[in-house]
Amino acid sequence: MDEQRSNRLRRLVYQASYTGMKETDLLLGHFAKAHLHGLSDRQLDDFEALLVAGDDRIHAWVMESEPLPDAYDTDVFHLIKNFK
Repeated sequence: MDEQRSNRLRRLVYQASYTGMKETDLLLGHFAKAHLHGLSDRQLDDFEALLVAGDDRIHAWVMESEPLPDAYDTDVFHLIKNFK
């Protein structure tokens, strides 16, 4: 793994673990630690875009209390949603 990808993975794991909402921190942080290393660059882009959406929105989408916008309807979101 090159240094640039390694740094990106570390940054994303950190960002996912400290979103601001405990429930989302736990879900995204554990998911990131377990799965980010195996994702493609495009999937990492999707994960990064999801983080920008905000923890309250992510939580609502995962809990299905708000509809998931098409822009975030990615395989990465579905991996997160099904992550236990």
